Amino acid sequence: MTHPGTLVLIMAAAVLAPLLVHATGRRVRVPLVIFEIALGIVIGPDVLGWAHPDEVVDTLADLGLSMLIFLAGYEIEFAAVRGDTLRRSLWAWLVSLAAGIGLAFLISGGDTFEAFVIGTALTSTALGTVLPMLRDSGELRGRFGTVMSAFGAVGEFGPVVAVALLLSGRRPAESAALLAGFGVITAGAVFWALRPRPPWFARLTERTLHSSGQFAVRFVMLLLACMLGLAEVFGLDVLLGAFAAGVLTRLVLHRAAPASSEEVLGKVEAMGFGFLVPLFYVVTGIEFDLDALIHDAGALLLVPVFLLLVLLVRGVPVYLLAPRDLDPTDRRALALFASTCLPLVVAITTIGVDQKLLGSDEAASLVGAAMISVLVLPLIATRLRSTTEKAGPADAAEDAEAW
Repeated sequence: MTHPGTLVLIMAAAVLAPLLVHATGRRVRVPLVIFEIALGIVIGPDVLGWAHPDEVVDTLADLGLSMLIFLAGYEIEFAAVRGDTLRRSLWAWLVSLAAGIGLAFLISGGDTFEAFVIGTALTSTALGTVLPMLRDSGELRGRFGTVMSAFGAVGEFGPVVAVALLLSGRRPAESAALLAGFGVITAGAVFWALRPRPPWFARLTERTLHSSGQFAVRFVMLLLACMLGLAEVFGLDVLLGAFAAGVLTRLVLHRAAPASSEEVLGKVEAMGFGFLVPLFYVVTGIEFDLDALIHDAGALLLVPVFLLLVLLVRGVPVYLLAPRDLDPTDRRALALFASTCLPLVVAITTIGVDQKLLGSDEAASLVGAAMISVLVLPLIATRLRSTTEKAGPADAAEDAEAW
């Protein structure tokens, strides 16, 4: 059983993090996840030594990771990212994967599985971090937001599939066969989700939204549990099941109870972002090997190296394969947003360390580089976008009127 003080410290850090975001927001916009991980490091063994995760806390953190990937799957609107934009985003990610594994193979000294871990981590995009920024600026529904959604969706989905294929410990052909079987069942579930739901589903959803029944929320949790269990049965990583559950949930809610879908999601997000997800990030900070990073010059030097590799591996293919109707400044902003990576880097490196495919020092270097990417790259991209907008005559006139 967990020591009650550890859980109290973790939740105290989770509460303190948004307060710090608010306090520093007037000077610099620091993503919430940075404070959550940083506070975890502070209360963890390498600094104050107050918090030491055990089996119960680790289980809750695993649920937090599943909820994070579930919500990432829910965010993706596949209907908005079809056609040429989706094809370009797929090719950009495949090029990134090939380049990432190739470069990681050199860094790892020829260790194939370590190269798979590092290379896959380098190709991810923190869509859950980028989309709120675009939503707040009113750009999510515009052309740039649609393109970013496509490239970000592939940057979320691609690494999850790659983890299932490359890091399962099986032969690639066997993993591909199991993944295909999982895909067939998931496709059947998608077909079921797209069918009209009986009227009682919407009525019961609305009737229990503000009661102890909470039918829709329980249904969503059942769907998540089923997809996690299905992935487990197929021997695939649970991240794939969580992602698929998020996609299915969006389809079901928008078809069955469109009037209540946003409120149901709000309740699920409250459970995720209010408890499980911050717990996962704080525990990530607690387990972060700061000692190895500080006292190992090689690991410390790898942080800027990995950050540069993220920009090269992920950013350059995105820039080159971005839709031609975007001007060069928007393409640079797109590349920077797409190179922003943290949640999946944490997840993939955690898997790598747990399977003894990656050293804790290298994992710390990768996570450190990803934290810098979240802190710096979106700010630069936002500045580029604001510069582009101010360059237009209409926007310049609006700015003049505002002043």
